[in-house]
Amino acid sequence: MLSAFLSGVAIRIFAISLPTLANNLGTDIIGISWAVIAYSLSTAGLSLVFGRIGDLYGGQTVFVLGLVVFTVASFLCGLSRNVSELIFFRLLQGIGAAMTQSQGRALAMEAVPKNRAGKAQGWVTAAYQIGFLLGPSLGGLIIEYIHWRGIFFFLVPIGGVGTFLTWMDRKRAAVQAALPEAAASLSIDYLGAALLVGTTMLLIAVLDPRVMAIFPSEWGGMFLLSFFGLFIGFLLREGTATSPILNLSLFKNRMFAFSTLCLFLETLTHHLTSFVFPFYLQDVLHFTPSFMGVLFMSAPLFTMVLSPAAGYLSDKVGPRLPATTGLALSAVAPLLGTILRPDSHWLLPTLMLALGGVGSGLFATPNHAAMISAVPEEYRGVASGALQMTFGLANIFGISLGSYLMTSAFRFHTGVDTATPTPSNPTVFVAALNYTFLVVAGINLVAVIFSLMRGSEVKGETQGKKRP
Repeated sequence: MLSAFLSGVAIRIFAISLPTLANNLGTDIIGISWAVIAYSLSTAGLSLVFGRIGDLYGGQTVFVLGLVVFTVASFLCGLSRNVSELIFFRLLQGIGAAMTQSQGRALAMEAVPKNRAGKAQGWVTAAYQIGFLLGPSLGGLIIEYIHWRGIFFFLVPIGGVGTFLTWMDRKRAAVQAALPEAAASLSIDYLGAALLVGTTMLLIAVLDPRVMAIFPSEWGGMFLLSFFGLFIGFLLREGTATSPILNLSLFKNRMFAFSTLCLFLETLTHHLTSFVFPFYLQDVLHFTPSFMGVLFMSAPLFTMVLSPAAGYLSDKVGPRLPATTGLALSAVAPLLGTILRPDSHWLLPTLMLALGGVGSGLFATPNHAAMISAVPEEYRGVASGALQMTFGLANIFGISLGSYLMTSAFRFHTGVDTATPTPSNPTVFVAALNYTFLVVAGINLVAVIFSLMRGSEVKGETQGKKRP
């Protein structure tokens, strides 16, 4: 739970401080955005790799080392003298986050009986949402009354305490140190890991306009071809490697495969909505930032409260019912977005956000538990890493798709092929927003179908050997 809380706080506390950091480090919004990209590259590119390392050499070892890396990197971020140093230290911070996040959910599942796996995942999700909820307010207070460097120093004692408590868990550490003979005979597939990291970074580069903006436009095609080449190479390598980073046979497990797909689609639509919605609230409805902050609290509040209950329900009836119900509600929320108008009452967007929070609260915990429980125990680190990687990639996809949908619809309604979506024309902007939310609802309905296809039985928890 600690790693989830730290992750939620780190993401939100940093996001709210971007303008202040840019001003104090003598850069602009493009320069400071690279500090965001660096963290995303680390977590998305390395979570699966560290998940496999944890499976082979002990999840708790990777977890505690990750806490050390994250804590030291947070301290170094606070000492940054320029934006280049901050970007490098954020990259390091992301590596620590990838180490802890790739193990956190798997370790939480191992700490409880099998019939309480959903409940354990519920508390992890709730911890993340608490950090996500508190991050903006804590960041604002620290910047206003202490110093901008304090937003990084604030994370140091939390990480230090977590490192100490994990290190002192002698009994579990001793158990994990005794590697099964089969696991001890395996090694890391370094070539597969390099291909995976390269593939992930190229995909993020192609999808993120902030990355492509620094390269000549003709490089886009080269990056795309390189991505497909590395991706095919990765699949071929993993199909023949003795100890692959990602065992492709895991996707033959219907529960794991469809749960992963549902996670990707739900996360994509969630981040797409979070990306486009503030422009409507602030520039069309003219809400103040503080009022917007209050409205946006509704989603994580519902998710935080409902996650443990959804986990408990998942333990009783299986993941399919609560997760599918959550996805259905997540589809209803954007349907409300199709009736937004330039003068809509604030209750309508608030209801949208609240329904989305309820949907996420019902979906996330059962789905995460299903992903990790569905695989043999010696691959739980891989499953947990795949979860984090899917989350990170869906975030990038969501923002890119949101930009594409809004731009395409705006140009269609204006009849200008080069038009850029702008709230200065609120009628057309809202029309483009309505179309975008209609597509979001359609994507969530597809996720509902996939969720129903996942089956009702989680088979992996009775297969395989005990995780090292």
